[in-house]
Amino acid sequence: MQDPGQPSASAVCLDGKRISEQVRAELKTEVAAFKAKHPAFRPKLVAIQVGARSDSSVYIRQKSKACQEIGIEFEHLQLDETIRQSELDAQLDRINNDPSVHGIIVQLPVPEHLSTKHIVHSILPEKDVDGFHAENIGHLSKRATEPFFHSCTPLGCIELLKRYQIDVAGKTAVVVGRSDIVGSPMSMMLTNLDATVTLCHSKSADIEGKVRDADIVVVAIGVPEFVKASWIKPGAVVIDVGMNARDDPSKKAGYRWVGDVEASAAERASFITPVPGGVGPMTVAMLLSNVVEGAKRQFASASRIAIVPNPLRLREPVPSDIVIAGEQKPKPIAQLASELNLTATEFEPYGKHAAKVTLDVLQRLQGSGSGRYVVVTGISPTPLGEGKSTVTVGLSQALYAHLHKPAFACIRQPSQGPTFGIKGGAAGGGYAQVTPMTTMNLHLTGDIHAITAANNLVAAAVDARRFHEATQTDAQLFSRLCPRKAGKCSLAEPLLRRLQRLGIATTEPESLSEKDISRLVRLDIDPERIVWRRVLDTNDRFLREITVGQAATERGMARKTGFDIAVASEIMAVLALTTSLQDMRERLGRMVVAFSRSGDPITCDDIGVAGALTVLMKDALSPTLMQTLEGSPVFVHAGPFANIAHGNSSIVADQIALKLVGAPPGEAATPESAGYVVTEAGFGADIGFEKFVNIKCRASGLVPDVAVIVATVRALKMHGGGPDVVPGRPLADEYTRENLELLERGFANLRRHIENVQKVGVPAIVAINAFATDSQAELDLVRRLAREAGAFDAVPTQLWAKGGAGATELADAVVRCCSEPKPASLLDGFRFLYDAGLPIKQKIEIIAREFYRAASVSYSEEAEKKIAQFTANGWDKMPICMAKTQYSFSADPALKCAPEGFDLPVRDIRASLGAGFIYPLCGAMQTLPGLPTRPCFYDIGVDPESGDIVGLF
Repeated sequence: MQDPGQPSASAVCLDGKRISEQVRAELKTEVAAFKAKHPAFRPKLVAIQVGARSDSSVYIRQKSKACQEIGIEFEHLQLDETIRQSELDAQLDRINNDPSVHGIIVQLPVPEHLSTKHIVHSILPEKDVDGFHAENIGHLSKRATEPFFHSCTPLGCIELLKRYQIDVAGKTAVVVGRSDIVGSPMSMMLTNLDATVTLCHSKSADIEGKVRDADIVVVAIGVPEFVKASWIKPGAVVIDVGMNARDDPSKKAGYRWVGDVEASAAERASFITPVPGGVGPMTVAMLLSNVVEGAKRQFASASRIAIVPNPLRLREPVPSDIVIAGEQKPKPIAQLASELNLTATEFEPYGKHAAKVTLDVLQRLQGSGSGRYVVVTGISPTPLGEGKSTVTVGLSQALYAHLHKPAFACIRQPSQGPTFGIKGGAAGGGYAQVTPMTTMNLHLTGDIHAITAANNLVAAAVDARRFHEATQTDAQLFSRLCPRKAGKCSLAEPLLRRLQRLGIATTEPESLSEKDISRLVRLDIDPERIVWRRVLDTNDRFLREITVGQAATERGMARKTGFDIAVASEIMAVLALTTSLQDMRERLGRMVVAFSRSGDPITCDDIGVAGALTVLMKDALSPTLMQTLEGSPVFVHAGPFANIAHGNSSIVADQIALKLVGAPPGEAATPESAGYVVTEAGFGADIGFEKFVNIKCRASGLVPDVAVIVATVRALKMHGGGPDVVPGRPLADEYTRENLELLERGFANLRRHIENVQKVGVPAIVAINAFATDSQAELDLVRRLAREAGAFDAVPTQLWAKGGAGATELADAVVRCCSEPKPASLLDGFRFLYDAGLPIKQKIEIIAREFYRAASVSYSEEAEKKIAQFTANGWDKMPICMAKTQYSFSADPALKCAPEGFDLPVRDIRASLGAGFIYPLCGAMQTLPGLPTRPCFYDIGVDPESGDIVGLF
């Protein structure tokens, strides 16, 4: 190419039309290749047009055609010319937060009543493909940063210079015109290419002199032929951005296009852009290039979560949990949400360090692959504690902060009953915690309060309905339940649902017979068979059995009832198992609250309260986002009892987490592309894991890749026959000194759990939660025996003292287990323990025989009666949720280790139609704990100087 600076008789034409066609062809190839590799890649541009100006419509059609040519989706949003600024803002907000949109342009000009500046700055900088936003323009002036997008016209000018191999470095450049769209950004872009730039404008002195000295002249002043040919330095490069219509009767259109530079400048310049056909076509080409660039950038960032660890400062000796939590500053929740690629509409902050994440994420990521699914369970619990929550949290820290894998922990929300009672919280412990642990263990985002309110609304509705039915005729009930409005009787949705359940074909109130009206409005609740109890989130033993209806206004309708702990409410189980708002509405409506005197079940839909329950529970459906001490994300959501309910965190939390760490849409999950979700199942594998498989996985359709079984040397010694542990007394020597014989006897409990996990086709890894008193020989013994029992691996961990660094070997074992082929014993894959369609007794006996090793199951007279009734009602096709002690495979908590050949007594059986399971009661289950002599609240308070919570663990 000709060297700029050398005079020529005729300048080389910087053919923008030809170059733009090259750029478009390259973009088309680039988009097709990217789509072939990533099928879900769909770049999209939205053009907003206010009004119907003909010239604007022409430009829109040109851009639409250009997008279609290279594979960019194009949406034209045409708005009424009278639209208000607030309405336009709402449209922009919607499009800004639409993750399928990668570029937004507003066709200018807009009507005078709208603010162009406001509109331009309302577009997110990362979607501002015009490059007009102040943030994008501002970054041009900083050498250390780059804008999301360069303004299209200057970018087109630079592209022309590059394509014609015109070196800019060291040259003197003059830019005439200082608009935010062309002049100012052009001067900065040339400066960044090492040119020496002078920016001129209408107030500049001696523009002619400055132009005469310039090697490169860019003119965008909007004045026809402002720069004269005589001003141009021989051999200079001239980029004429101007496009001005000048009257010309000789032309068919009556005008011709002229630039901001006299056309005869071509006789002095070495290179010059024609008008038209120079810069104009390049502007559209660069717009398309910006859209593709933005789409690829967003695809890359959304395909994998950002891993930003929060390093720990370990101390010895290890301080209390609350001291550790106070010393580690969490990331702001908005930062964590950004690292997870959540859009602004997909999370709602609750303070600085917690947020609700909406189920909209599932809709957006429905085509994405899922991450690896890891469930943490344990051996049969002992008073010594095994540390499942600590392992769940610490394992996710190790995967995230030390192996640099996308990782999520999903855990249950702790109840305030244990927090202020005797157990303490459930945020993990030591250097493997969810933070802020005080927030998590107290009110958090109010989910348990919502459950309490919803549960007690049902209780109030049941007693109120019984009261009103006792004092009103059918006609009176009908007139109040179906009030007339404007002379017309209307049926509310709950009554329409009840008509359908009763098999009454008509929905017109006037056509109902007296018999139909009676069936519709009279539930005839049997006071002796009201099964719904009230709840509170406090351990209060004196409310286990109470009498309600003692006031004179209740007219002698007193009855005995009682309270449960809030997390024992069926609504909590519903929350944990629901998969959508509609699913939750249906489940809440199906909950049985009482029976009529004739034995018919009465549901929340029957008493008309299900819709209101859904309103109370709507926000609780969204899982709460928090983080570990090392900055890895955590979902805290739902906390059903593990012995009377299924004891697992929510399905929706697991589903969202699996998508967030999963592979991009349309792509297979690989060890490199997919992350890990670590979820916790309550108590031992005979309860929590069994219910995880047969209830939670059946409802969710999710399949675990591996189960981590948590054990401790001390707990295994107790199962081997070690002495009882008495609170307040020092541990016996058997637990603090090496005792291989006792340990090997107790290993039978762990062996049983390994066998059970493998029985449903899931590989098992043993996490040995190590203590300082464990000898190396004891740890080696557990490792050897676990591997001999079929475990993929058995790994000691030091999570409490070292956080994620104390579980890197465990994390590596999980990664290997998820990546390597399964052994021959597991080749048949994941399977449920039983078919949900089997008879109730057969399902109970399969669990008792296969997981517990019971020789027989005996049923009380009440249980036999209930089984017959449930079968007659059609409730027998639901999975089984065994309610038994967590301390033993049997129903006797004193039977430690791995008993077999025992009888499992079923004293009663109940149905949770909303949750979708039947739960047999084996022994007495306490649903409202009491406070101990010295509750945890003795140590809890607030420092009056700092306002910090003290004594909370």
